[in-house]
Amino acid sequence: METQLLSDLNTDMPDGVRLQRAAVAVRQAFACDAVGLLMLDGHDTLHLVAASGLAHEALGRRFVVGQHPRFAAILSRREPTWFDPGSMLPDPYDGLLDDRKGSPLPVHDCLGLPLFRQDRPWGIMTLDALTTGTFDEAARARLQQLGLILQAAVRMTDLERENRQLRQLGSSQQGIERIGEASEILGHSEAIQSLLHELDLVADSDLPILLLGETGVGKELFARRLHRHSRRSQQPMIQVNCAALPESLAESELFGHVKGAFSGATSDRPGRFEAAQGGTLFLDEVGELPLSLQAKLLRVLQNGEIQRLGTDQTIKTDVRIIAATNRDLKANTQAGLFRADLYHRLSVYPIPIPPLRERDRDILILAGHFLEFNRARLGLRGVRLSYGAERALQRYPWPGNVRELEHVISRAALKMLSRGASRDQVLTIEADLLDLDIQPPAAPADETASSGAATDTEAGGAASATPALQDIPPLRQSVDDCQRQAVRQALAAAQDNWAQAAKALGLDASNLHKLAKRLGLKKHLDD
Repeated sequence: METQLLSDLNTDMPDGVRLQRAAVAVRQAFACDAVGLLMLDGHDTLHLVAASGLAHEALGRRFVVGQHPRFAAILSRREPTWFDPGSMLPDPYDGLLDDRKGSPLPVHDCLGLPLFRQDRPWGIMTLDALTTGTFDEAARARLQQLGLILQAAVRMTDLERENRQLRQLGSSQQGIERIGEASEILGHSEAIQSLLHELDLVADSDLPILLLGETGVGKELFARRLHRHSRRSQQPMIQVNCAALPESLAESELFGHVKGAFSGATSDRPGRFEAAQGGTLFLDEVGELPLSLQAKLLRVLQNGEIQRLGTDQTIKTDVRIIAATNRDLKANTQAGLFRADLYHRLSVYPIPIPPLRERDRDILILAGHFLEFNRARLGLRGVRLSYGAERALQRYPWPGNVRELEHVISRAALKMLSRGASRDQVLTIEADLLDLDIQPPAAPADETASSGAATDTEAGGAASATPALQDIPPLRQSVDDCQRQAVRQALAAAQDNWAQAAKALGLDASNLHKLAKRLGLKKHLDD
């Protein structure tokens, strides 16, 4: 194991890969059931950045150190901390081991190691074994020795991330201060990682950005990330909900007014543009702006100056515009509902945000985040998803996206309590508690409509050969089913030898592992 970890230190790897390989290597070396690498956000919250043997939803959890005495004990020492199998301290991983999902952990061995960077706490590594006696004195001494290599892996990962960000942001002190900030946007899917990379590239420009996406995808979070990574990050970001602006007050809200401009204007008042001076103005639901206000907004964007309501005096503005909408603005311009010239001003750089149904297993990561939030909010020992609930979450199309997922998880947790569940137990949410309207897959049509009826073909028609439109599955589903079948056949023929199966399929072995994980053919994070 030491040889692999040292070798990895000399290899440039994407974010997370080095730490994930370290977690897998430690789990194998110590023959334990689960390993987690958790990084500190600030001083009081830990989150998993790599895991082996833990349920996928665990990656979305945030553990407040003060609420988890085992984590607090590990962070309070310099050497490994071993917890006696009879320890009464609650285990944060209750119900989160992948092969014991939803169940309290039995008596078991637990070991933790604090990790430091430049003599400051970086986070911890945890090891769990269901077999008591796994972590004897020799194992603890070995983990202590490995600590230096693990800390070097942490430093290397952080340095690589910082170097990539410096190349993107330039070497300004402002850019350096932003490095290492925790992102509130959760997800490991290719769709979300590609989007975040694009956002970071355009953030430091002053181009107007138009965020496009369905309701509930989290457009505000992405707008805040753009501002945080921009050269304006030290200046204010002001948000305007265009859908909530009454038309009679909208102009005053955006541009301000002077005393006496209208009945009730008893003093001068700056608008949102002035409040955002030097920073970012986020126009949420911009497609809801009334046409009369669209014309005035266009003039401001063209001239770079505003006039408070009730005066002819102009005020120069220095504001970066980020707009967001769930409407098809291009179609709205053709229908006369949105000004074409304003649309072109706002959409200099349009960025589509993928819906939740296109984010693969991010659904489980986000579900884990909301589960941990509700565990703390409701004072529960633990709350988890059953395997059936996980499958239901992944099959549901999520028309309300992340916001709907949050509400579904919160509602299910409350339902369990309303039905008499104890807060002192690890609660498992079953699929029926989610109340998701999942349409069953269409049953294959009978070869004949009935035993005595003639088919269309027999009657001379060919219509029966054409499936009904509603019976045609989405192309993505058909492709995934085909790939899933091919991978299974190749593995069966190769007797589960992944390298040989990959060769037969014409793939690199690492790419086959990634494909199998995406298709749901691999149970553990590190398989």
